[in-house]
Amino acid sequence: MRGLRKSRRTSRTVTVGLCAAAFAAALTAAPAQAHEAVKAAHWALKDSGSDVRFRGLSAVSRDTAWVAGAKGTVLRTTDGGASWRNVSPPGAADLEFRDIEAFDARRAVVLAIGEGEASRVFRTDDGGATWTESFRNTDAKAFYDCLTFFDRRHGLAMSDPVDGRFRILSTSDGGRSWKVLPSDGMPAAQDGEAGFAASGQCLVSAGSHDAWLATGGGARARVLHSTDRGLTWKAAETPIPAGDPARGVFALAFRDRAHGLAVGGDYRADQASPQAAAITPDGGRTWTPAAQPPPAYRSGVAWLPHSRTSALAVGPTGTDLTTDGGRTWRTLDTGSYDTVDCTPDLGCWASGEKGRVARLER
Repeated sequence: MRGLRKSRRTSRTVTVGLCAAAFAAALTAAPAQAHEAVKAAHWALKDSGSDVRFRGLSAVSRDTAWVAGAKGTVLRTTDGGASWRNVSPPGAADLEFRDIEAFDARRAVVLAIGEGEASRVFRTDDGGATWTESFRNTDAKAFYDCLTFFDRRHGLAMSDPVDGRFRILSTSDGGRSWKVLPSDGMPAAQDGEAGFAASGQCLVSAGSHDAWLATGGGARARVLHSTDRGLTWKAAETPIPAGDPARGVFALAFRDRAHGLAVGGDYRADQASPQAAAITPDGGRTWTPAAQPPPAYRSGVAWLPHSRTSALAVGPTGTDLTTDGGRTWRTLDTGSYDTVDCTPDLGCWASGEKGRVARLER
């Protein structure tokens, strides 16, 4: 029986892998084939058993994903969303989780946002059975928004400006301990400039040393880039509109050190969001507006795996897909999602308000 079960698992894994590979191949093929793949793809809702808003999401595979959200809630699935386990840290009901980074089905780091001691970081090594608080902010002027990891050991977290500069936390032991990095290498912030804790994607990384930080609220929406794990940063303006606390770049995605996407707009439902997407071919030094941007504000974005040209953007009014590297976007779905994440086996997940969690299916 043990051998039979193993054989069935292997067969299922191969089948899923072939389907994922075929879907990825279709998305990277000629425009006509990619269009057919777009029409065939859809979000399949998974019953999370919760009604909180999940702005934090970390996809490990098609089977395993973690979501984090309001009321200190953390859920985990290991069966493709068929069932979810509530693995929330005890005593966290008053916290607002906005970002989670999972290394596998057992190890994850979650960020709570807010002023002063409301900003905290927790880590689990046993699938959420127990959690350790590894950081608690003690500076009343700091407000942490997002975190990212380069690998299983090295990561960063970012705070809105403190004394005129964005503050960066660093870890070299997988989030078990954190230290504030010197601010000497951080450019001065604009008046009113901040990050958006909307999707866990205002701070992202690619490779072993490169990180990018997205901003809004100031006169210009900017992206700051570091090539040395957060020690020094260079700022570049983007064409995404800002000049208001509700406008700017909300999410970034880089498929390598050079090619990146930025999405955002104005998060207020009664406000238009023209030029809500931009692309960079040079690591964020320059940004070009999308020729055909998403039709409304978007808070999350992710490259499809094994593709150099296809990506998804999500927001409260829908999901858009690009098959030309972010130059043009077309609507795929009109459901509400805040964030999106994809895995090498094409396990694309999205999450958002009212406990909504979905996986991309063909």
